[in-house]
Amino acid sequence: MSTVEGHPVAPGSALPVPEEPRETSGATTGLLLGHVRSRGGESAVAEVLRRAAVPYSAEELTDQSRWWSYDTRIRLFEAATEVLDDGDTMFEVGATAIHSGLAHSLVLLLRTLGTPRQVFRALPRAVAKFSSTSTMDMLEVSAGSATIRYRLHDGFAHSRLDCDYARGLLSTVPTVFGLPPARVVHEECESDGHPACIYHLTWQRRSRIPLRRRPGRAVDPELTALRGQLRILQSAASDLVGSDDLGTVLQRIVARAAEAVVAPAYVLAVDRPGGGTPLVHSVGLPSGQVPAIARTLLSGGHLGSEAVVVDVASSRRFHGRLAAVYRSGEGGVGDEASLLSAYAGHAAAALDLIFALEETRQEADRAGALLSLAHELAAAGDAAETCSVVAGALPRVINCSRASVMLWEPADGLLRTVASFGMTPEQTRRLMSAVLRPEDSPELVGMLTDREPRILRDQTSSPALRALLEGVGSAHVVAVPLLAGSTFLGVAAVGWTDGQAPESLDGDVLARLRGVGDQASTALQKARLMETVRHQATHDALTGLPNRALFVERMQAALQGTSADGHLAVLFCDLDRFKAVNDSLGHAAGDELLRQVAARLGSTVRPGDTVGRLAGDEFAVLLPDLERPEAAGSLAARVASCFEVPFRLEGEDVDVGVSIGLAQRSGPGGTVEELLREADAAMYRNKERGRTSSAG
Repeated sequence: MSTVEGHPVAPGSALPVPEEPRETSGATTGLLLGHVRSRGGESAVAEVLRRAAVPYSAEELTDQSRWWSYDTRIRLFEAATEVLDDGDTMFEVGATAIHSGLAHSLVLLLRTLGTPRQVFRALPRAVAKFSSTSTMDMLEVSAGSATIRYRLHDGFAHSRLDCDYARGLLSTVPTVFGLPPARVVHEECESDGHPACIYHLTWQRRSRIPLRRRPGRAVDPELTALRGQLRILQSAASDLVGSDDLGTVLQRIVARAAEAVVAPAYVLAVDRPGGGTPLVHSVGLPSGQVPAIARTLLSGGHLGSEAVVVDVASSRRFHGRLAAVYRSGEGGVGDEASLLSAYAGHAAAALDLIFALEETRQEADRAGALLSLAHELAAAGDAAETCSVVAGALPRVINCSRASVMLWEPADGLLRTVASFGMTPEQTRRLMSAVLRPEDSPELVGMLTDREPRILRDQTSSPALRALLEGVGSAHVVAVPLLAGSTFLGVAAVGWTDGQAPESLDGDVLARLRGVGDQASTALQKARLMETVRHQATHDALTGLPNRALFVERMQAALQGTSADGHLAVLFCDLDRFKAVNDSLGHAAGDELLRQVAARLGSTVRPGDTVGRLAGDEFAVLLPDLERPEAAGSLAARVASCFEVPFRLEGEDVDVGVSIGLAQRSGPGGTVEELLREADAAMYRNKERGRTSSAG
C-alpha cells in the first residue's frame, strides 16, 4: 500500500485512507489472519479481506506495530466466521493464541509469573496491551478458579464474537504452564443486555512434583516462545542492517519493538553523533506529546510506571533510549525491560552501522565539495563571484545550515557582507544591508588584533552582533578570518539555528572552516590581482577614469540597449589652454589639472553616465537613457559651467576653458565610431568659433 501525505492509500484507489483509531493491536488481527490461513490458505485470507471491506493488506494487518479500529476488528471477526463457515472460529482463534507465534514475548512474560493464578491477577494489564476499548477486572481469583468482569466502553457496539474470542484467550492461560485449558462459563453477556460480561474459570492445579515429559507430549509453550523470540531477534538484526537510510532504520526499530514488547505506543529518541536536533520517531502518540517525552528520555528522566524504557547503546556509544508507552494507569507485564533491552542491542548495532555509513558518505560528499570548490574558485572572475562560490560551498563542507562571506573595506574601516547562502530573502536582505564596525563590535576588534577565529553565540555576543545574529536566525556561528599573509581580507562564517549546532564547534568544524578559508583567501588574492590588472587595462592611470577602450565598450552596450523611443548622447570635451599650463607651470601641474578636471566632470554628470579620458586633454561623456533630446543640451551646458571656476595649480588660480561637441541618437542604430566622429567634429567647430562654454 502506498501513502499520500503520510496516509495509507487503498489498493486500486487514488484516495488516501483516513488513519484509523488505535483501538486494536495488530497482534490480534494478525492472529486472526494466521488462523484463517492455516484453515483455508491464502484464498481464504483474501476472501476475508474482501468481505470485511477493509482497505488494508494482510501484511499490514499482521504488523504488530500497527493498530486498528474496533470496527475493523469486528468486521474481520465476522468475515472470518463466514468464510470458514464455523461458529466456533473466534473461540479457536483465542484458544490457539499462545501457540500462534505472534506473541512470544507475552508467553515468556506470563511464564515468569509462576502460576495461572498470578497470570490472571496480571491479566487486566496484559489485555490493555492489545485493546483500548474495554476494561477487565478480576472479581475473584484463587489457585484453581477466577471470576472476571469484562466491560466494553461506551460508544462501541458489543459483538458476541468478541466474547467468543475472549473465552478462547482465557481458556489458554493454564496451557502456558503445561496444564490443560481452563473451563470457561459465560452466562452473563453484554450482547444479552447485561451491564458487563462475566466469565467464571476453573482449571487444574499444578502438581508440586514436576511432570516427566512423555513421548508425543505437546511441546512446551515456553520452549516454543523462546525459539520464536530468538528467530525474531535474528530477523530484527538482519532487517535493521538491511537499509542504509536513517529514516527507514528508525522506523524499523520502532516497528520491530512491537514484536519484542506489545504496547499501545512507542517512542525512540536518538542523539545525532555530531550534535544538533535529536532524531525522534514515534507511533501511537499525539504529535504534541512526543517532543517532551523525547527530551525526558534523552536527559535520563523517568516516564513513570506507564512506560518501559531501555537504553539503546552499543559498545561504541550511547545512542538514545527506546520506550514502550502505555495508557494512564496501566503499565507493563513482568520484566518486559529485559525483552526490550535484548532487542535494543540489535537496534544500537544497526545505528552504529548507519551512522558509520552516514559519516563515510558525508566525508565523500565533503571531499567532492572541496574538489568542486577548488574548480569553481579557479573559474571565479572577481571577488564577488569568489565570495558567492565560497558561501555556497560551506554548507556542503561544514554541514551547517547557512553561510556568509564578509569583506573588509580598509578605506571605510568596516566589514560588509558580499555573499550568503541558506537564508530567507528577508534574512538575506538584513545581512547584506548590515555593516560591522570595530567601534561597535569587540569581536571584530579581537579578530583584527589577533587574526584568530571566533565562536559566536547570540546570547553572549555584543549588542550590535547579537542584533545581527538574531536578525538572520543564527544562534551559533563560527567565523574565521580570511588572510593574505598578515593582511586582513574579511571573514568566512557558518551558522546554525538554535538546536542544530554540533556539540563541539572548536574541533572538526573549525578545522574544515579554516581549510575553506585558506582556499578562499588565495582565491580572493587572485581575484583582486585580476581586478587590478583588469582595471589598469581599462582605466586611465592618471585620473582613474575609463580609458578609450572601456568607454567605447560602454558606448556599444548603450547603443544596443537603447529602446525605440529612447535617446542617447555623447559629449566630446577638449581643454583650452592646456598646453599653456604645461609650458608655464610644468607637466606636474598639467597632470594635476587633468585629475581636477576628471573630478569636476564626475561630480557634474548623472549617476548612470560615464566620463572617460580618451587621450591627452580629451575627455568624453556618455549620456544614456535621456528622456528627451533637449536634455543633452542641458547636460552639455552643465558640463561647460563646471569650468567657470578657476583651477588651483601650484598655488595659483588658473582659468582653463573647454570646447564641447555633442552628438546624439534617438532609438537604436548607428555605430560608436560614427557617434564619436560626429561629436569630435562638433567640438572642433565650436573651438574654431571660439565658443568655449556651449555645444554646437
